[in-house]
Amino acid sequence: MTASVLSTAFRATALCALLALSACQTGDWWPREDASAGASVAAASHVRGIRASADLPALAPDAKLEKAALRQAAYMAQTGRMEHTTGFGRDFAARMKRDGVAAPAAENLAHGRMELERLFAMWMASPGHRRNMLDPRFSHYGLAHAAAGDGQRYWALVLGP
Repeated sequence: MTASVLSTAFRATALCALLALSACQTGDWWPREDASAGASVAAASHVRGIRASADLPALAPDAKLEKAALRQAAYMAQTGRMEHTTGFGRDFAARMKRDGVAAPAAENLAHGRMELERLFAMWMASPGHRRNMLDPRFSHYGLAHAAAGDGQRYWALVLGP
């Protein structure tokens, strides 16, 4: 083989390898078209009732927290995995830092075709999720969901100061 043919073959192989690697990167998971925006406002009465039942002040919807929740919901819908850690080990703390969310913060996740009433009832029945929603350190929240290709919703609730 000539040097020109080898060089072309090497370039093609390198390009294929780069394309394969770029497909594996987590990157910034921006919401798909079917991702919800404004779910925080729709959930206000549920959140208010939960907090009032424990004699805690109401939480206020927060655009920054909703954006963080929406990004995580979209990531989970795109990957079909419900987890706090995204690809390449980007954990909750790293995601919150990237999104400008101050500590302390917490996150509740869920998936399924459910309405808000069932979603919050499920979280209240779980000790860890319940503890997050009743944490007196939190004064704001953001709720979002995104739909996967099979119609399942992936939910994220981010709570913060």
